[in-house]
Amino acid sequence: MKKTIRVRFAPSPTGPLHIGGVRTALYNYLFAKKHNGTFILRIEDTDQTRFVPGAEDYIIKSLNWCGINIDEGVGVNGPYAPYRQSERKHIYEKYANTLLEKNLAYLAFDTPEELENMRKNINNTSNKPPQYNAQTRLSMKNSLSLTQAEVKKLIDSGTPYVIRIKIPENETIILNDIVRGTVKINSSTLDDKVLFKSDGLPTYHLANVVDDYLMKITHVIRGEEWLPSAPLHILLYRYLGWENEMPQFAHLPLLLKPEGNGKLSKRDGDRLGFPVFPIEWKDPVTGEIYMGYRETGYLPQAFINMLALLGWNPGTEQEIFSMTELIHNFSLENINKAGARFDPHKAKWFNHYYIQQTPDEQLVDYFKKELEKDNIYPDKEYLLKVTKLVKERVSLIKDFKDHALFFFISPQTYDTKLIKDKWNENSPIILSELISILTNINDFTETNIETAIKTFINEKNLKTGQIMNVLRLCLVGSNKGPSLFSIIALIGKNETIKRIQLAIDKITNYNVEQ
Repeated sequence: MKKTIRVRFAPSPTGPLHIGGVRTALYNYLFAKKHNGTFILRIEDTDQTRFVPGAEDYIIKSLNWCGINIDEGVGVNGPYAPYRQSERKHIYEKYANTLLEKNLAYLAFDTPEELENMRKNINNTSNKPPQYNAQTRLSMKNSLSLTQAEVKKLIDSGTPYVIRIKIPENETIILNDIVRGTVKINSSTLDDKVLFKSDGLPTYHLANVVDDYLMKITHVIRGEEWLPSAPLHILLYRYLGWENEMPQFAHLPLLLKPEGNGKLSKRDGDRLGFPVFPIEWKDPVTGEIYMGYRETGYLPQAFINMLALLGWNPGTEQEIFSMTELIHNFSLENINKAGARFDPHKAKWFNHYYIQQTPDEQLVDYFKKELEKDNIYPDKEYLLKVTKLVKERVSLIKDFKDHALFFFISPQTYDTKLIKDKWNENSPIILSELISILTNINDFTETNIETAIKTFINEKNLKTGQIMNVLRLCLVGSNKGPSLFSIIALIGKNETIKRIQLAIDKITNYNVEQ
């Protein structure tokens, strides 16, 4: 009987969700939906020392913004609740005790100082990495090196202890990874990891294996950084008698810096001016605010499309995918082994495309929010007309103001380079005459405006570029913007004349001062 596909995204609430984490969630989601399976959100919060208030809520809000819908888990509930590991701590001790009973784990009473001394001694006498393993465990203070009476005395006296797994010596552990293929690891490279801490909570290693088994997870799709831990997890499945229920593993490639050398980090975003978090994050301790893709002006569908192709190859030249198309085309077998280089320019390219595909009426709502940040509250019909004129120039929602603010307020400054290049002593005279021409246009349409201005230029035997640049300077403050005739028609006759006159006064004074 074919198993129902069940996958989980299991982040720790230790801070904001990096886009690498979002990609892991996305690949889990796409795989589940492709196979009519279940996507689960589990919060792995066993390390209470690293818990950050608000991080869990941030994770859920981020997934919601991305359109990654949770079928089961935190915030949704389901048949295997609870889905926070801190609320499941009563479950794990049973399995730790099972390992102790099978002599596949042991109690360790070593103090931090004793552990540090062991590491120093190994460093001083060997080139091998300092590990608590088959070579060192009998020289340490644990239930393998102590008598039963000594162990009982330590426990009765309240001496803190942890439970460590007993890694076999010199055994080849085989991982059949969907992305990596067959990976062989010798157990001598592993250490006896702590499974249960002295605070009564399990470590990630035990908790995630137990939860994956109990929640009937069929595929573990996670980042490459967990690959070194996979042999330990395989051993735990074997030790607990769950080998036949072990999920298939797929370890995803790293997201790399734009230069391609090293893992993408927040510092890279700060250095190059792009976000590495899906939505804005405010650090609850420092109050520092980190920008997100949402606040920077990305549409969620563009963000998801871009992220999906960072590590997955559809096998075709197609680059634009809706979520439905991603689900239909996605396969774990087409995920690359090599790291995926993040390209901030390509990210903008995706967003520009999706902005162009978004209905103008919907863009109006986005742009309206941007303007309201500056206390500008335009008429919706007017904003719709502006949107139609400038949308093709916009790559990020926040860029709208850069391309369209002059439609709502007159220029506060004027491009000094443009003044020096295009403005001369005749400019005020010509512009004053142009005011008369514009004043006499009865039907102030774009076509009539264009005809009148071009006729004026021809009759005066003027250079078109010179006049149009000076006129644009008066209305916009620079040489940017859509068709000048469209701008004039939209801002209207009175506003156009007012801006020309204002510019004449200001720029003339500017030139006198210069």
